[in-house]
Amino acid sequence: MNYGGTITRDMGCLLDLFAPHCEDRETIDWLRSAVIDRGKWQKAHGVFGHIRSKSAKAERSEKSIAIAQYLFEEICAKTLYNLSGNSAPFDADSPYWIVPNAIAFARRIGINDQDVLACITSPMEWRQTLQSAGHGGGSS
Repeated sequence: MNYGGTITRDMGCLLDLFAPHCEDRETIDWLRSAVIDRGKWQKAHGVFGHIRSKSAKAERSEKSIAIAQYLFEEICAKTLYNLSGNSAPFDADSPYWIVPNAIAFARRIGINDQDVLACITSPMEWRQTLQSAGHGGGSS
């Protein structure tokens, strides 16, 4: 599912793009470190549960930016857990929800779609250009 590391590389780019715009950095920062550390992927199931709790609280408070952030984080955590190969994986289609959730979150925080798409479609040189322009662009 992660042939050539593409999913994790792209997810890392998106996490880096969004992190500076997040009021709550706890779980996005964990995901940023986990995406490059295969040893953490099995822990993503528990992190998903923690993010889901934050999502429910944000939904009750009708905090649309936080909801969008946590939905994006949830799908990243699900994808990392599935990549771990452990038992009881999340739905197999989890990786397919990364981009739609990323675009929804980006729109809430004022990042244009092109910056999101650059994380998943551009060669490394373009990612580095995005990063040097202060728009994330690489996994830390």
